[in-house]
Amino acid sequence: MEKRTLGHGLEVSALGLGCMGMSHGLGPAADTREMVSLIRAAVDRGVTFFDTAQVYGPYTNEELVGEALEPVRDRVVIATKFGFQLDGPGLNSKPEHIRATVEGSLQRLRTDRIDLLYQHRVDPEVPIEDVAGTVKELIDAGKVRHFGLSEAGVQTIRRADAVQPVTALQSEYSLWWREPEEAILPALEELGIGFVPFSPLGKGFLTGAIDESTQFAPGDFRNTVPRFTDAEARKANLAFVDLLTSIAERRNATPAQVALAWLLAQKPWVVPIPGTTKLHRLEENLSAAGLELTADDLNDIENAEIQARGARYAEANQRMIDR
Repeated sequence: MEKRTLGHGLEVSALGLGCMGMSHGLGPAADTREMVSLIRAAVDRGVTFFDTAQVYGPYTNEELVGEALEPVRDRVVIATKFGFQLDGPGLNSKPEHIRATVEGSLQRLRTDRIDLLYQHRVDPEVPIEDVAGTVKELIDAGKVRHFGLSEAGVQTIRRADAVQPVTALQSEYSLWWREPEEAILPALEELGIGFVPFSPLGKGFLTGAIDESTQFAPGDFRNTVPRFTDAEARKANLAFVDLLTSIAERRNATPAQVALAWLLAQKPWVVPIPGTTKLHRLEENLSAAGLELTADDLNDIENAEIQARGARYAEANQRMIDR
């Protein structure tokens, strides 16, 4: 697969694999053996970038990724995240908490270094300079290679980058959530920071597999997301699927592939991380790396000017987003 470079020379496959849904957030966890096989199948198909976090499970997703990638550790880039208080509610990015939880991540991931360590959410109680300084110490100690932020605002990114250069920002970005284009992408380009969109397929909606009648399993986080819980919003947002389908049909592709190819066309330092628990979906997603949209395709998307309906997060989660 084609490679792309995030900030500070971190080279990864053009598409990564978001592993969260294998054990967290989409209802009951998938079978461990099957998910180990799926992750290794991704490696066999050229994926070198794998995303997890302490809070996914919690902990079980890191354990899964560690087991799956241990035999090929030197061929892949592993990203994980700190920042939640996992034995209670809320956030915790205190330096001592970062150091302690990173030791746990190293053990669960069966590795001696974390390639990309993100602060999962900005903690308003801890100055970002203290967070960046702590990660800098971990980098100096060889336990971490690169520093990342997630859902951080421009000023936070600048303040962090001044202490420890930031390699990547991970935030939601897709055809139905384009807010990063306003201020985030220009700032990242200026600072030389890569961008890793999560939910690049609109939490599955842009694949065309979800409509206003779709029911999600108990424990699926989409049951708390207004964009999914409001049937009228779902119905209105099918306009995105219709647009993607019209382009996909003339390109002999799928809506998901067009949605991912659109992201790849935005900037050469954008690396989406679609997630899946199914091999055929993995193969479908990875094929998007070879789909180059034409100027007409891109113009059709821009000229459609479709506005998404419904909030992308429940209110409690929305409050954790840095601005």
